[in-house]
Order: sequence, then structure tokens, then C-alpha cells
Amino acid sequence: MTIPSQPDQSSTRRASLTGARLSKHADYQRAYAASRKRQSASMSWFLAPQPPIGITGSASTGPRVGLTAGKVLGKAHERNRIKRRMREALRRHLDLLPPGCDLILHPRRTVLTLEFTKLEAEIVRILQQAATEARRMKQNSVQLAAPTTAASPRVP
Repeated sequence: MTIPSQPDQSSTRRASLTGARLSKHADYQRAYAASRKRQSASMSWFLAPQPPIGITGSASTGPRVGLTAGKVLGKAHERNRIKRRMREALRRHLDLLPPGCDLILHPRRTVLTLEFTKLEAEIVRILQQAATEARRMKQNSVQLAAPTTAASPRVP
């Protein structure tokens, strides 16, 4: 008699945004101050490099994402539904989050009625743009940190 094998729990476990979420107000404020607002069809977004570990009390180990939904989007149950839909789309594409960066998404009310596949496609597009922008920011910071080799007069 053979016992049916149990499925591997790690393969059936769903990925979660728990460790990749911005949680402190100070993190949001720092990200807003260090970035500029970018627009897409149904949301605006901010991308900021994460600070070095010594500057903030929290040790960030990877990319983080934050969602905001203000009262202008509707009643509490509508805002909650918007955030649930966005979290699910983000959860499916955690691997696209740009490393070493914080991303904040501000949805518009249209996210409430948008088809989920279109919402997911837009979030993927934003994550790809954010990854490109993160690479550009990293290259700029490396170029600024690199010493210039200007010819200096020799002293005999």
C-alpha cells in the first residue's frame, strides 16, 4: 500500500507582500522628498532609493512598496477594495520590484472598476519603468561618486 505524497508546502505557499511593504510614516515622507511624481493611466507613483542602513533605524533588506488610498477615492469599503486589488497584482509580480528602492503607488478611482488584467498590466508596466529608473539612478550615483582624474600639476 502506498501513501499519496503530500505536495511540497513551499511550492503551494503564496508569495506575500508582508516583508516588502513600507510601514512607517517616516519612510513614506523620506520617499516623497527623495523622488518626483510620475503618472500613468490610472495611478501616480514615486520611486526613491533606499537610505543606507545606518541612517534609519530599520534595516531594509530588499525593495519595498507602499500603497496609499485617500478619502477622495471613496468610502472605506471602496478604498479597501482598491488596495486589495493592487496588493494582489503586486504580489503576482514581486520579482519585478527594483532592488534598493522604495516605490509608492497612488491609485485613481478608476482602479475600482478597471478590469483586473488591465490593472495588472499597468502595474507591470510601472514596475518595468521603475526598474529602468532605478538603474539610471544607480548609474548616476556611481558616476557622482567616482573620482575624476583631472590632470594636476606635478610637484618635483
